[in-house]
Amino acid sequence: MSVLSGKGALVTGGSRGIGKAVVERLTQDGAEVVFCYEHSEEAARQVAKETGAHAVRADLGDQADLARLFAEAEARLPGLDILVNNAAVTGQMAMADITDADYERVFAVNTRAVFLATQWAGQVMRDGGRIITISTLNTQVPAPGLMLYCGSKGAIEQFAKVAARELGGRGITVNVVSSGATDTDMLRGTNPPEALAQTAAFTALGRLGRTDDLAAVVAFLAGPDGRWVTGHNINATGGMIV
Repeated sequence: MSVLSGKGALVTGGSRGIGKAVVERLTQDGAEVVFCYEHSEEAARQVAKETGAHAVRADLGDQADLARLFAEAEARLPGLDILVNNAAVTGQMAMADITDADYERVFAVNTRAVFLATQWAGQVMRDGGRIITISTLNTQVPAPGLMLYCGSKGAIEQFAKVAARELGGRGITVNVVSSGATDTDMLRGTNPPEALAQTAAFTALGRLGRTDDLAAVVAFLAGPDGRWVTGHNINATGGMIV
C-alpha cells in the first residue's frame, strides 16, 4: 500500500515548477490531489492527465476564487489531510518603484491566501493532517528588489509557527520548507547562465536544486515519517552558504 493511500491533498500553484513536482510526488505516493493554477491552463491539463490529479483554475488574490477552490477540494477529496501552500508571485522591483497595487497583489497572493488556506485547513482537516508552506531562503538572505517577496514570505513563516501550536493537539503538523535556488523556468528566465553557475558553486552539493528535491522534502513531511516534526522551517537548499 502506498504511504499516502486514502489521503486527500490540496496543492496551490501545481501546474509548473515546485508545485508540479509536489503534485507528481504526492500522487505517486497514493494521495488524491486537487491543485490550482491561474494562467498555465495547458500545463495544468497535462499535469492532471499524467497524475490523475484534479486541476482548478483560481486567482488566489481573489477571495471568491479561493473560497471556490476550497469548496472544490472538499467535494473532490476523501477528506483533507495535506495542504501545500506553494503558489506565490515574486513582485521583483526596486523599493522606490513599488505602488499600492503592487503591494496589495503580492501580499494578497503570498500572504493573505496562505493565511486563509491555513485557517480553512484548521477547520476541515482531519486529525493527524499536514500543513506545509513553501517559503524561500531569501527571507534569511535578502536581496535588492525583493522587499515585497521577502516581507510576504516572512509573514507566512510566522503563521506556520503559531498554527503548529494551535493545531498540535489534533496531531496536525505545520511546517515551512524554504527553497534555495531551484532550477525552474522562472529562475532561468530571470537570471543569466553565469549567475546560475555561481549560485550552484555556493551550495555544498555543487548544483542547483531540482524541483523533485523540494518535492521529496514535502513528501517526507506529508507522510507518516514526518509525524514528529512541526513548527520548523526546513532549509532545503543543498547546503547553500549564507
